[in-house]
Amino acid sequence: MADLDRSSDRPLLAFASQDGQAAKIAARIAASFEPAADRIDVATLGDEGEVRVACLGRPVVALVAAVRYGRHLAPAERFLDHYRRMEGAPPLALASVNLTARKPNKRTLETNPYLKKLVARHRLSPAATAVFAGRLDYPRYRWIDRQLIRFIMLVTGGPTDGVSTIDYTDWASVDAFAAELGELAARGRREEPSVEGVAHQ
Repeated sequence: MADLDRSSDRPLLAFASQDGQAAKIAARIAASFEPAADRIDVATLGDEGEVRVACLGRPVVALVAAVRYGRHLAPAERFLDHYRRMEGAPPLALASVNLTARKPNKRTLETNPYLKKLVARHRLSPAATAVFAGRLDYPRYRWIDRQLIRFIMLVTGGPTDGVSTIDYTDWASVDAFAAELGELAARGRREEPSVEGVAHQ
């Protein structure tokens, strides 16, 4: 994760990306806060030891996490594990990026199995959720990954030609999530710190 202030009144947007689409989505969300670029901190998830510090004092924390072979990436899982254990954690906005969401009926918390399991596994109550379809990019994958993804596409009714590049992301939905994040940040600055977004144990 980038070197961030120990505490900040700016929202934090963290992302975990495998093939780059989650990173593009995070960049699009961050761009919505322009021209006041210093109004949001953006960080690639990495060193899990920095997660706790980076979340302190935020009006809202957002996570954009990619799915790889049925699971969200490990850095995103670690991030949420630390987040859930924080006392007085800020509200959480959570977005999942997966190819299953290329189907319109798989784009909500209730209908997307990956996001639904992620929230249940970490016992979260996010203030906002979103599911974005990812990008199919056969030429970019290693040979073994290409074969595995071709099999997944075969099972789920997607392209299996091994050469297609298709951006399934609904960018209007990304913009809508960014707007919701902005509203949460504004609300969070007006309110006292709370534990909204974390399920008590």
